[in-house]
This record gives sequence, structure tokens and C-alpha cells, in this order.
Amino acid sequence: MTTSLRAAVREATSRLAAAGVPSPEVDAVALAAYVLSQGPGEVHRGMVLGARLSETQASRYADLLSHRAARVPLQHLTGRAGFRRLELGVGPGTFVPRPETELAVELVLAELDRVGAASSGASVVPVVPVVPVVVDLCTGSGAIALAVKDERPHARVLAVELSDLAYRRAQHNARSLDLDVTVILGDATADPRAGVDLPGLTEVVGRAAVVVSNPPYVPTDAVPRDPEVRDHDPALALYGGSQDGLAIPLAIARTAATLLRPGGLLVMEHADTQGETLPAGLRAEGWDEVHDHHDLAGRPRTTTARRAP
Repeated sequence: MTTSLRAAVREATSRLAAAGVPSPEVDAVALAAYVLSQGPGEVHRGMVLGARLSETQASRYADLLSHRAARVPLQHLTGRAGFRRLELGVGPGTFVPRPETELAVELVLAELDRVGAASSGASVVPVVPVVPVVVDLCTGSGAIALAVKDERPHARVLAVELSDLAYRRAQHNARSLDLDVTVILGDATADPRAGVDLPGLTEVVGRAAVVVSNPPYVPTDAVPRDPEVRDHDPALALYGGSQDGLAIPLAIARTAATLLRPGGLLVMEHADTQGETLPAGLRAEGWDEVHDHHDLAGRPRTTTARRAP
């Protein structure tokens, strides 16, 4: 016995809406696309043309919907998350990349373009191009590092992750996307000069053009509102180690200061409540040109700061 695709998606949308899922129709279509191995556009076309789900497909769809209605993240169910031009493998134990984090990538790319333009200058003498070094601290699935390498392939990109599970997933994403990013298992708050907790970074100390990080920044006494975040994102990737959520971000900023060359740029994401406190903390630690940037929703989201020349 078969089931109408149109009816199944409509019923799924209503069920997800009743469960409080923020984007019920989008998720219902995405799960149908996953079951059918199609794109969302093909699912919409099939709904118009009267396509049907087989009994097996309908059963699988119903099972996935039950999990999504229980607020298991959509990306954990499909194993995939879109980020800029990439499709990344994600899953339990790995922080799911958010659209607002794309702002950090934009800021890194702009800095690489600025550095490239400055190094080329107006000289008529051929110049050996300088390969800029970018380090992504707390890389998670590798989203930021891989997006930077994808869009600026001339850069040398290294990524650091403390969680063994996320580290292996970032490595897998780099291999599957055929992007040459060096993924390092290590503690982003450690001193890279020691070479113990951050193996592989010693050689780029004082040489990085950009250090970028989407660190844990949730205050320790705060509980995320969304069940997808609260119940499924790993605590290691969420909590910032202090009541203001800034202990770990500021420790990571100190690592960044060691890695950056004079005048190099730090790009750091933060909670929308930290648009003043993180910049203030960085200024107090001697960073120059500290600026905060809003995301597309108009919320404070990412701070940039320069290592003093």
C-alpha cells in the first residue's frame, strides 16, 4: 500500500508545528527528501504531480518524524548540515553549524583579501606570493576552516578540536570534501609554544594572518532555550567556563595572540548578550582595533581584534 507524498508532508508539517519545531514545513520536506534521496525541489514537484511513498518509505518517514517531533536536530537525523557552499557530515557529539556563523567566515575572507592586496602592492617586480596562515580554534565539524579553504584555496588552514569525536568528524569532512585542512586534536586554551597540548601548531607561532574561533560561550548558569541545543549539542562546545561565559573565549584569545603575527586578526563569535563584554575583555588584554559585528538578524554576533604591531 502506498501513501500520498503530498498528504504525508502536510500531516508531518502539522505534527512538527504542534511539537514547536521552528520550521515545520521546511523540516518535513527535508526529511521526505532524505527518505527519497531527492532534493527539496524534487519533493515539492512530486507533491504537485501526485507522487506516492512506498510502505517502506512511509514507515521510515514516520520514524524520522517521531524523532524530529521529540526535537532531535534535523541535522542529526539526516547526518548532513549545509554551511555556505558545503555539505558537512554532522551527528551526535558534534556541534551543528549555524547560519549566523557564516559571518565569521565572511570576516576571515575579507581579511585574507586585504592581506593579499597589501602584499601584491604596485610593484612591477615579480613577487613570490605569501601563503597566509589561518587557524580555526574549536573547529567542531570543521565548518569554518573548510569553508575558508574552499573559498580561498591559496590559504594554509589549520583547525584545532578538543573533542575526539568532533576531531574525527572534522577529519572525515576534510577528506570527503577533498579540502587540504590540517586538523589537530588539542586544547585551544593551551600555549602552542609548548608543543604538548597543541601538537602541530608550534611552527606557525607568530605567523598566522588570522585566527578564528566559535568557542564555547554560554554562561555556566544559563540553560539554552531550544531543546535541540540544550539536549543534543555537546556541553563541551557550549559552556564558556564562567558566569559571564567569557573565561574560555578569553583564554582562547590568548592562544590566538601567540599564534598571530603582529597586526594579525582575531575573529571570534559570541552570544548576542556578549556584544559589549567580549570586546571590553579583549581591550583590557591589550588588543587593538576591537570591533563588534552584527549578524543578518541584527544581533551582536562576532568580534574582531588585532594583535598589537
